[in-house]
Amino acid sequence: MAQRISSALARRIALAAQGFGRPRPETIGTRQLNTLIERINLLQIDSVNVFERSHYLPVFARLGGYDKALLDALTFTPKTRYLEYWAHVAAIIPRDDLALLRWRMQEYRRKDAADPGSWANANASMLDWLRAELAEKGPMAASEIEHEATRRRGPWWGWSDAKRGLESLFIWGDVVTAGRTRFERRYALPEQVLPAELIEAHVEKDDAVRELVLRSARAHGIGTAGDFADYYRIGASDARRAIRDLEDGGQLVPVVVEGWERGGRPLPAWLHREARLPRRIDATALLTPFDPVVWQRDRALRLFDFHYRIEIYTPAPKRVFGYYVLPLLVDDRVVGRVDLKNDRQAGVLRVRAAWREEGAPPQTAERLAEVLRQTAAWQGLGEIAVVDRGTLAREVALALGVRTTEFTTTDEVEEAIESVVD
Repeated sequence: MAQRISSALARRIALAAQGFGRPRPETIGTRQLNTLIERINLLQIDSVNVFERSHYLPVFARLGGYDKALLDALTFTPKTRYLEYWAHVAAIIPRDDLALLRWRMQEYRRKDAADPGSWANANASMLDWLRAELAEKGPMAASEIEHEATRRRGPWWGWSDAKRGLESLFIWGDVVTAGRTRFERRYALPEQVLPAELIEAHVEKDDAVRELVLRSARAHGIGTAGDFADYYRIGASDARRAIRDLEDGGQLVPVVVEGWERGGRPLPAWLHREARLPRRIDATALLTPFDPVVWQRDRALRLFDFHYRIEIYTPAPKRVFGYYVLPLLVDDRVVGRVDLKNDRQAGVLRVRAAWREEGAPPQTAERLAEVLRQTAAWQGLGEIAVVDRGTLAREVALALGVRTTEFTTTDEVEEAIESVVD
């Protein structure tokens, strides 16, 4: 009979697997950063920068204040141990994991080749030219490539043909990333930045998928087939086959989790055999919308009874909680939401809304205030300002010792502008 797991223990298992509940290191250097990335496998990349770029935030949530330049040096310089690929979505991954994703590159290539109307088929000469340009000049950003086809078409945020071509070559594996400069991705031929043994490494799809599902299960600690598949965006049937193999091999243990149901029947779930089963989790953290703890919204609802939808692309008048809302984790529960803006010019961390979840503990405002102080210090901001918006705003302002300000039409205009810019 499958082991029964309480919903509270499932939360703690999931958070422990993601690196929460551990003592924070006194100093944070490259060793601590490498250890964290190895634990959670990837850092999702997103361009929204109203508070901070997303890939920096999981590290801060788990380790505390650190020098972002250290992470940049690890991940955004050529020939490092990390590069980017479409793992979950666009993400920083260990470069050795590229071999586990070659099957995906091949599937992207076959899909484009089979579509007579695909952009890649219609622009084969452009792709050949881009390969030759990189071979001659070395790693380059799209903006550095000069060609008549690079003229932008359509709206100002549209991609040039060169950018579109580089991205096609990127998803096929014909080019790889060679770091970023001012957050602009640089592209290179594999032989320009990768060792020969990695370029030549081959892993059969079934073996690669099995390893990716195992890594997903380790990073989740506990989860359903859908949870494990989503981490690396693996197809459902492939994931189920891998889970059967891993269960047969003893790496995954079938469990029944209290409250994890569909249609009145328990959802099949598995526990990684090495997962920690902590009695408690001590943590206070603000989570990026793209943190693995909350990025799969169904799982967040199942684990934390937390209904979460990012509202960046929702028109300002229709938003419920705010523009860039970060879930607040206190111990093993998500107890609030905070809409943050980093006003770099004024040196102010702006809390544009703060909301309490139903059943949040009495000390929620004080715990949030402390993490906001830590956040402001990490960002080099000298002041925290709180707008009187949301069920937690006044309490957190009191805990911070600041007065709230009214939400004004200026705030509404700023939100509308950010919706367009981001």
